Amino acid sequence: MTERRARDPSAPALAGAALPAGRRRGRGATANPAGRFEPARREAFADGWDADEALPPLRTEVMLEQARTIVTRNASPDIGFDRSINPYRGCEHGCVYCFARPNHAYAGLSPGLDFETKLFAKPNAAALLERELSAPGYRPRTIALGTATDPYQPIERHYRITRGVLEVLARFRHPVGIVTKSDLVVRDLDLLGPMAAQGLVKVALSVTTLDPVLARRMEPRAARPERRLAAIRALSEAGVPTMVLVAPVIPGLNDHEIEAVLARAREAGATETGSVLLRLPHELADLVRDWFAEHYPDRAGRAFSLLAQAGGGKVYDAAFGRRFTGSGPYAALIAERVRLAAARLGYRAQRQRLRTDLFAVPVPAGGQYSLF
Repeated sequence: MTERRARDPSAPALAGAALPAGRRRGRGATANPAGRFEPARREAFADGWDADEALPPLRTEVMLEQARTIVTRNASPDIGFDRSINPYRGCEHGCVYCFARPNHAYAGLSPGLDFETKLFAKPNAAALLERELSAPGYRPRTIALGTATDPYQPIERHYRITRGVLEVLARFRHPVGIVTKSDLVVRDLDLLGPMAAQGLVKVALSVTTLDPVLARRMEPRAARPERRLAAIRALSEAGVPTMVLVAPVIPGLNDHEIEAVLARAREAGATETGSVLLRLPHELADLVRDWFAEHYPDRAGRAFSLLAQAGGGKVYDAAFGRRFTGSGPYAALIAERVRLAAARLGYRAQRQRLRTDLFAVPVPAGGQYSLF
């Protein structure tokens, strides 16, 4: 009879796919395992012939993708929007906890280091959006911008795809909700300010921690916590409704900071708040295990134990209604702490709704619509 033993959460799960620390400097994931759809798995090992320290650091590669559509629809019962736009696939921020990492497997790439170094940009996003919004019978509802990967990740400085999307939305007077953890969003205040005055935009900033050391380890190329708070202040002062997301809440790592993050964000001008418990779909569970094993091995046991408690015995419960919040005593405690802190600090109890009644298809150049 085979003896079954509980897995040690502080032990690396992807040792064979790990890369030397020097090669992944400035990256979040510690390994580059094959995606779940790949027919073969490869393991790296030291054979004495290659000097790991001589290999160059991983560079960011950007592939241009000519998308066929840009607005993605969903019918999820626990998401407050039915359409979204993601100008990029993959994200250079390198947040080790990113729930979008497993999506890279659909491109035949690793959810690990590939996700943050092999990116896809959609340069035709604005043109596609204009076409889709102009379609006969289109009915406006708030578009969520940046639901999977950050629309203001570093490569946006060069490609400006998010900027182009916002220009189209502004011309059509279409409502949009933006989610980011980058202070680059303030670059577009010339668009966001007038849209906010019409009730067409809201921005959510994710502030995971106030600890710059922890932030650098788990989200290495994202804006520092103080810069995100400064972005909340700049947006608020420009009249843009701003929300702070304490997300993800990671047991034993940043859960003690909930009230402090909410207080600092409220002081900066945030008026709404939300939180999401750490989600670990597909390959992400092993990637996060490896990250804990390297950076915080003494906290791994508590983190995965509480996640299992909140997931009904699994580290992640993907069921609708529970995948964002979890269930059980620990999940209930997190939700109650957020609720009490939000009430004490004066956050809005209800979400501000954006306007859809201003939507209009602009008259094309020449002043006449096509008959066809």
